[in-house]
Amino acid sequence: MHSRRDFLEKSYGIGAIALATLMKEQGLLANPAISGSGPQHFDMLPKPPGSFGQAKAMISMFMQGGPSHIDLFDPKPELNRLDGKDFPGEVKYDDAAGASREVMGCPWKFSKHGQSGMDFSELVPNMAGIADEMTMIRSMHTGVNNHGQSINALINGSILTGRPTLGSWLTYGLGSENQNLPAFVALTDPRGLPVLGVDNFTNGWLPSLYQGTVIRPKEPRILNLDPPMSLKGDAQKRYLDFVEGLNQGHLETRPGETELEARIQSFELAARMQIAAKEALDISQESEATRKMYGIDVKETEDFGTRCLIARRLVERGVRFVSVFTGNQTWDNHASITTGLPAACRYVDKPAAALVVDLKQRGLLDSTVVHWGGEMGRLPVIQNRAGAPRGDRKSVGRDHNTYGFSMWVAGGGFKGGYTHGATDEFGHHAVEDVVNHYDYHATLLHLFGLDPKTLTYKRNGTPQSLIQNDQARIVKELLA
Repeated sequence: MHSRRDFLEKSYGIGAIALATLMKEQGLLANPAISGSGPQHFDMLPKPPGSFGQAKAMISMFMQGGPSHIDLFDPKPELNRLDGKDFPGEVKYDDAAGASREVMGCPWKFSKHGQSGMDFSELVPNMAGIADEMTMIRSMHTGVNNHGQSINALINGSILTGRPTLGSWLTYGLGSENQNLPAFVALTDPRGLPVLGVDNFTNGWLPSLYQGTVIRPKEPRILNLDPPMSLKGDAQKRYLDFVEGLNQGHLETRPGETELEARIQSFELAARMQIAAKEALDISQESEATRKMYGIDVKETEDFGTRCLIARRLVERGVRFVSVFTGNQTWDNHASITTGLPAACRYVDKPAAALVVDLKQRGLLDSTVVHWGGEMGRLPVIQNRAGAPRGDRKSVGRDHNTYGFSMWVAGGGFKGGYTHGATDEFGHHAVEDVVNHYDYHATLLHLFGLDPKTLTYKRNGTPQSLIQNDQARIVKELLA
């Protein structure tokens, strides 16, 4: 017969039973997807890369919807020459019902910038100001002409959903330099979650320890950071120490339960974040000049500027990967592109450039990859004329184009002031030095000192990796 004290001292005590009940309710016990001959242990402790890697962190500004490369970064004089005429070749439409063959030239002026003479449209004057810090890739290609599949290709390496995202792979391979903050953070837009929602920062079938942590777009950015009055100070410390002991005892009797291990670690991280997260997210500590540089003093740029500044503060404190998203389909200019595209540019142009400038002046750009781009570009012909007379451009837009589009990267070992690749004379297809999504991923992993052949995870006994194509190559021309 056991006494009450005996019962509480055993691993099956009240705390352990409560935790087991919680795990069962959330479907986190007995994960059949993970197999192996012995128990596996996962954590966020910093891990040395397999080889020298210049990049230590990454900030990805993901412009969901598809920024029009031919109106922003890739000037095509031939389109302006043929403006209003029928397109002389074949076009791969996504929306055949709204399609037309009428060529649409760029309504905005292009000019060259920096010592590199890189081309930019007048819609992005601030990005133009950092031309010599960036690599402009004009020959991106996924070839899957809809949002979901192309987003997946760029964030998880496959057109399929449910796979681990880039941020999860990097934190799985390298851990984190700061154990008091999440290693992988998603900064979502107040106008709504991006297309595919949480799939943009999912851990997929990697242990849930590696999923992205969402920081809310408005205050309070993280809920429940303050403990109740009854638990503040030593009382909370004693309580957490007690719970930690129960959790570890519970875990020791269940080797290999990675979901249980991840949940315990997330509980412990939550406690440590009470101080660290508050400090990291408090932009009031920044100078007025810095806040103004990010556009936080202007309504149009206040939100995106704030999130870009938070992203800098996070990587400055050892966070490995930060995704900064725009709202659902902000850049999907199927109609009214002459008003929609300028508005989308005003929202991000100044903060995006400020992020690069700020990282550089703090000595962080060399070790931080900055990415700006979406999952596609746009077609060279008009979409959705909807009965408007020929020549009327107020209501029209451009359809999807994943066969050739632009994005830029900076820092972390990428060249500055370099334009790579080319699309055809109409901006439809990448035709020179094509960079597929898997080439981009191979290049990123290389900069982080990771080998995709060894950065693997066994799922049902089969090694899985970020890169799914055997033809993936490191694009060495992009490297400094």
